[in-house]
Amino acid sequence: MSKSDRPTYVIGHKNPDTDAIAASIAYANLKNLTSSEHTYQAMRCGNISLETQYVLDRFNIKAPKFIGDVRTQVRDMEIKTLPGISREMSLKEAWHIMKENNVVTLCITEGRDLKGIITTSDIVETNMAIFESDMLSKTNTSYINIVQTIDGTMITGEVAGAFETGKTLIGAGNAEQLEEFIEDGDMVLLGNRYEAQLCSIEMGASCIIVCGSHNVSPSIQKIAEEKNCRIITSPYDTFTVARLINMSMPVGSFMKVNNLISFKVDDYIEDIQPVMAQTRHRYFPVIDSNGHYAGMVSRRNFLGAEKKKLILVDHNEKAQAVQGLEAAEIREIIDHHRLGTITTGKPIFFRNQPLGSTSTIIYNMYQENGIEIEPDMAGLMVSAIISDTLLYRSPTCTEIDKRAGAALAKIAGVNEEELAKEMFSAGSNLGSKTPTEIIHQDFKKFSVGESTIGIGQISSMDVNELHIIRERIEPELEKALNDDKLDMIFVMLTNIMKESSEVLFFGGNAERILERGFGTPARNGHITLNGVVSRKKQMLPTITSALEN
Repeated sequence: MSKSDRPTYVIGHKNPDTDAIAASIAYANLKNLTSSEHTYQAMRCGNISLETQYVLDRFNIKAPKFIGDVRTQVRDMEIKTLPGISREMSLKEAWHIMKENNVVTLCITEGRDLKGIITTSDIVETNMAIFESDMLSKTNTSYINIVQTIDGTMITGEVAGAFETGKTLIGAGNAEQLEEFIEDGDMVLLGNRYEAQLCSIEMGASCIIVCGSHNVSPSIQKIAEEKNCRIITSPYDTFTVARLINMSMPVGSFMKVNNLISFKVDDYIEDIQPVMAQTRHRYFPVIDSNGHYAGMVSRRNFLGAEKKKLILVDHNEKAQAVQGLEAAEIREIIDHHRLGTITTGKPIFFRNQPLGSTSTIIYNMYQENGIEIEPDMAGLMVSAIISDTLLYRSPTCTEIDKRAGAALAKIAGVNEEELAKEMFSAGSNLGSKTPTEIIHQDFKKFSVGESTIGIGQISSMDVNELHIIRERIEPELEKALNDDKLDMIFVMLTNIMKESSEVLFFGGNAERILERGFGTPARNGHITLNGVVSRKKQMLPTITSALEN
């Protein structure tokens, strides 16, 4: 994947609600329809709630993929996609591939699996350090490699097979002298001397290499065939062939196979940098998510590593954002909440409006761009508006939200009240969830002065169901407070029909803060707040004001 093909992720907050998921999908779709230069992909950094899953299923829309950390990864570097080579390849051919591709390392693969690596240093060391005359047979060097390395021609015998026994020697001297050195199975390098060729064959050589582009007489060829001796001719002189022939050995005999240092495409750069710094290699193999060889990266690829590009929707608080946000590049923010703690290194497009739902903002952006909304997408967006405004009952709801919801419902062909009942019923059916999962189903963290607070919300049309939920989660609040490293925790159990919330709380001055802020007495870790249904417009501002005062 080239840099220009890497998508910009459109992502909502942790513990995403229906609006966060719908906004990421709808805005990614809008951006793809209006941009020809870049691609956009909806993502999520938390689990899908039951309510949201119901909406996605109803309108035949796939859930965004999960991403838990947006730090820069190996996949964000320029990976050199040089194919792996076979362990049977000659050292000479491997050297040429290195030079052509300006690399000092090649990966040896079997199928798509990494088996070893070989470097230019390994090849140089092999060429300088080998003095044994039987190395070609020890490494079972194929005749194909030998012929290719010396630009030869096999004129007698099969090119298939390998040189498996014997040593390699130069056939200098007269026939009587050669008889003292040549043994059964040897390979002999010689020139255009009939007696030396005949003697080598008669002494049991398995192969003779005739150097210098000399023709081999028909009688020698016939005798070689009778004795099962291969004959190879080469255009190079004997000295050159003697220098080249060891380069025909297979790379598999010299590759490094133990303690290989490789990286996965999902590894984070900050984690692998110390490993690179402690290793003298310049190139490192990369393994894809299926365990297969994918290419190589070098130290200098770090300089071109590209940060992940993000568009944040439905939040602008760092505590609510995906992990690793500080290592990513934020390009846009579309939100309807208070200004939070996220900062950027350069100006970005930031659209923040005091509306009941981020999906309302995005609906208006479709209208502004003259983009027609498909029925399923409209169904998703109206569901988000209904969810965030509690079917237009929340004090955050505006006439703009109502108009957007009505227009989207018409496109989707749905009745808003019926859709709301089905959504909220699906969302409050929490029997299979653990208390911790229920608390965090729709949960946000906020930084208020020096305090970190968490506010969760569970909405239902059934008062009995809310009572059961309260009994399940109340004993778990202290654990949630400690696990999330909070100073105070609040969970709103919102009765949509009665337009009220029972708030469970734990930690710090939570009780005093609520009593002071709302002027209502609390008892035994909970407080009933009539007319309070909005976390954004009622709970958070009141708690913030009480804390600051």
